[in-house]
Amino acid sequence: MGALVNMQKGGGDGCRRAFSRGLTSLIRRKPVDSVHTRSETRGLARRLSLVDLIAIGVGSTIGAGVYILVGTVARENTGPALTISFLVAGIAAALSAFCYAELACRCPSAGSAYHYSYICVGEGIAWLIGWALILEYTIGGSAVARGISPNLALFFGGEDKLPAFLVRYTISWLGIVVDPCAAILVFIVTGLLCVGIKESTLAQTIVTVVNVCVMVFIIIAGGYLGFKTGWVGYELQGGYFPFGANGMLSGSAIVFFSYIGFDSVTSTAEEVKNPQKDLPLGIGLALAICCILYMLVSVVIVGLVPFYELNADTPISSAFSSYGMKWAAYTVTTGAVTALVATLMGSILPQPRILMAMARDGLLPSFFSDINKHTHVPVKSTILTGIFAATLAFFMDVSQLAGMVSVGTLLAFTTVAISVLILRYVPPEEVPLVSSLQEPLDSVTSQFHHDTQDIGTETSKNLLGSCEDDRQPLLGEEESLIGYPLNKKELAQDVQNEQKRRKIAAWSITLLCIGVLVLTSAASAEKFWSIPRFMLCGVGIALLLCGLTVLTCIEQDDARHSFGHTGGFVCPFVPFLPAACILINTYLLINLGAGTWIRVSVWLVVGALIYVFYGRTHSSLVDADAAHEPRTQAEEISATSSEDVA
Repeated sequence: MGALVNMQKGGGDGCRRAFSRGLTSLIRRKPVDSVHTRSETRGLARRLSLVDLIAIGVGSTIGAGVYILVGTVARENTGPALTISFLVAGIAAALSAFCYAELACRCPSAGSAYHYSYICVGEGIAWLIGWALILEYTIGGSAVARGISPNLALFFGGEDKLPAFLVRYTISWLGIVVDPCAAILVFIVTGLLCVGIKESTLAQTIVTVVNVCVMVFIIIAGGYLGFKTGWVGYELQGGYFPFGANGMLSGSAIVFFSYIGFDSVTSTAEEVKNPQKDLPLGIGLALAICCILYMLVSVVIVGLVPFYELNADTPISSAFSSYGMKWAAYTVTTGAVTALVATLMGSILPQPRILMAMARDGLLPSFFSDINKHTHVPVKSTILTGIFAATLAFFMDVSQLAGMVSVGTLLAFTTVAISVLILRYVPPEEVPLVSSLQEPLDSVTSQFHHDTQDIGTETSKNLLGSCEDDRQPLLGEEESLIGYPLNKKELAQDVQNEQKRRKIAAWSITLLCIGVLVLTSAASAEKFWSIPRFMLCGVGIALLLCGLTVLTCIEQDDARHSFGHTGGFVCPFVPFLPAACILINTYLLINLGAGTWIRVSVWLVVGALIYVFYGRTHSSLVDADAAHEPRTQAEEISATSSEDVA
């Protein structure tokens, strides 16, 4: 009868566990690779150095935006204060860079933000981030490719002078303009990426160096002209801030997107020779170089020509042309073309690696995780990515979808900042535990809970008897009788205090995020009634400050010191820096516009369906042969099991 009851109880517990796993699939987290866990051989070759990472970061970040964006923003938002806007935007981007740097050191994986969110937040959010990043890189690469052919045409004297197989033409019965040049360029870049990571990075380094040299030419030549002519752009009646501080800040929000791309460095984490040292340096140096170049170019351009006379389409070329230096237009065009090519490579490079990481976790078919034995890169994923991007670039003018590119990046930035808070205050302490150790774990866990519950109710007789049975030969009787129960009580109290602290920290992070969402939504709703809007802003500020204050007062989790690969970069000013990052990125996300969000929602719905019908059931975490328990317990059980076997 007792066996039957135990079987029924075990069956009921099994059903409850299965039901619980089904409901919590969205928040299940995978274990972090660390010195405590054995990571499998990935097949990717570690060939990238710090110089390679800087080239990838700078090449992916500096695109044609700096050659075009400076004119529009200076004319409509900032005036001569464009330089300050680039500085403010660079500081805002650096907040995300600090968060990326710590997670890249602790969790050096090809999945980048997808991988970090899978470890810290959960499977559902990780899928959302990965799916959004796929959209970002695909549309971003296609948009860049469509922008190369008009710039190339300038070298031939116009689009009508291009070779016939490169000329854009219109399919009248479809009403679309196809761009063979864009598709060909995508295929060329895809071929380079398939050859090998070192070879493709060398090509990107070359075009990035050319681009940087052009920007240095703009700075030096423009500076010479400025000192020669007296910097007429700064001698205006409106002063340095003709649009006020609000105009400068709105300009910062626009040029912020000129810094998108440095996160591409983290997607190559598994191919870096020394990831813990080189990844944070690569991210930081790439961002610093881009910020300095942006600021110096903007100083020169708005100083050469009054901001209201800048050409919105070709601000740099027109500035030099106004001084009779029309030949400089060819130099500037060379920089624009090389910048676009480098950005195209930076857009296509990360996507196959994110697909590979998702396939490893079972959320996508294993086809995407295949690594070529000769080139040591995911060739199949790279080819598929190239075909998809080339098709879009050939048939579609994706400039109207450019806002969708920002959604994936800002979602990733926000999730990475939240992951840093989770890592510091409620880090997941889980490692895979093989089924052979599950039975001793259950017995130890049940015994631990039984002992902690009986501490306050045991009689002195039982305590004395227990101490006599367990007395160690080297300990005196008094120490054995008194010290044991006191230590046990202290242990139980410490466990309860730690659980309480983690709950408080988790709720504080949740309140902080809710407060940010309420505050940014209310602040962005300009057409909403003023009184309810101000009330919502007050509620959001209160929640934000409440969560931030509690996180500041409570201690961070000691387990953060052993989380993942330790000894690398540590994000400073936690929780203030991640909170500021979450606030800025959420504000930018909400202000992308309703049209952008409607289009993105369609893509996200498609991704949700794929996850529900495939990813959720094929996830590697569904495997019933592995359980996940706290690291300290797992290590103790493994050691005990080894001693028993010996």
